[in-house]
Amino acid sequence: MAGAKRGCLVVLAALLLLVVLAGAVAAWLWQRQSSFASLPLTPTAQSVTVASGDSFGTVLAKLRAAGVDEGADLQWQLLARELDAAGKLKVGEYSLDPALTPRELLLRMRQGRVLQYRVTIVEGWNIRQLRAALKRAQPLQQATADMSDAELMAALGFAGEHPEGRFLPETYIYQRGDSDLDVLGRAHAAMEKELAAAWAGRAEGLPLNSPYELLTLASIIEKETGLASERPQIAGVFMRRLKMGMRLQTDPTVIYGIGSAYDGNIRRSHLTTDTPYNTYTRAGLTPTPIAMPGRDALQATAHPAPGDALYFVALGDGSGAHEFSATLGEHNAAVARYLQRLRARNSQAVQQ
Repeated sequence: MAGAKRGCLVVLAALLLLVVLAGAVAAWLWQRQSSFASLPLTPTAQSVTVASGDSFGTVLAKLRAAGVDEGADLQWQLLARELDAAGKLKVGEYSLDPALTPRELLLRMRQGRVLQYRVTIVEGWNIRQLRAALKRAQPLQQATADMSDAELMAALGFAGEHPEGRFLPETYIYQRGDSDLDVLGRAHAAMEKELAAAWAGRAEGLPLNSPYELLTLASIIEKETGLASERPQIAGVFMRRLKMGMRLQTDPTVIYGIGSAYDGNIRRSHLTTDTPYNTYTRAGLTPTPIAMPGRDALQATAHPAPGDALYFVALGDGSGAHEFSATLGEHNAAVARYLQRLRARNSQAVQQ
C-alpha cells in the first residue's frame, strides 16, 4: 500500500516536472521566436506610461490594460531578465506601435526612448498666436493658461521683459508631462542665442544701437514679406530710411497697433491715427517687436543688401514679390502699376 502511494507521488512529481519543463520550454521558445514578432494589438492600444516607482509587474499590468495580449506574464518576465530590463524601465510614455516586437518595446523602455510630440512656432506669429497654439497642443500641460503676458515672462525668469518677438520660431519636441512653460523656456533661450549671434556678426555701420533694436527691425522685416530672398533688400530700405531720418511707413506696424480690432482691412484712418506703433506718424523703430522673426529675418537685418532703394510696393501679381524704387516718382509709378494689376485681378475674379 505504502509502495503504491510512493509510486503515485513519483508519477505526480514527474508529471509536475513535465508541466514545469513544458512551461519553461514554451517561455524559451517565445523568447526566441514570438518576442521577435510584431505585437498583435487591440485597436485601442496607443501608448503606455511608466510612472515613478512602477514595478515590472505594474508595467505589465498596464500593458495588458492598454491592449497587449501577447505572451504569458512569465514569458515577459523572463524576457525582461534576459534584456536586463526588469527594474530598469525609464519613466515616460511609450508608443505601442503595431510594428514593435515585445523585445523592441522592452528595450525602448529600458533606454528611455519615450513617445515624443511636436509643436511648431511659425515665423511672423505674435505672442497671442503663440499662446493660442500652445493651448491647443496636446498633451502639453497648461501651466500658463491663467497668466498674463507679464506673469508669463516673470515665470520664465525675465520679469519686466516684453514678450513680443522673444521666442524663436521653429519646431520643438516635448513629451508627456512637459508644460507650455518648458517649451517657452527653450524657445526663449533659442532666440537669445540666435539674436546674440546675429548681433555679433552684424555688418558695420548699421543704425542700430542694441540687439533689441535689431530684433525689433527683424520682426518688421519678417512681416513685410514672405519671400526670404527679399528680406535683405527690405532690410536695406529700412536701414537707409533710419539713417536719413525718414519714417519707416510700414503697414504691419500699424496693424499691430490696431491689435485685435484689426478686421483684415487697413484704412486711411488707421494710417493717420497716432499710436506708438504707427510708423507713418512716428519716426524710428516701434517700441517693441511686432512679431517673432525667424533666423533668416535676423540675418537679413544684420546683413542688409546694398543699394539706393528707399521705397517698395507689392507687384500685385500674386507672387508676393515687391518692386523697389530709389525715388518717390519711381515709387508712385510702381504704385500705379500695382493698382492697375489689382483692378485687373479683381475684375477677372468677378467674371469667373
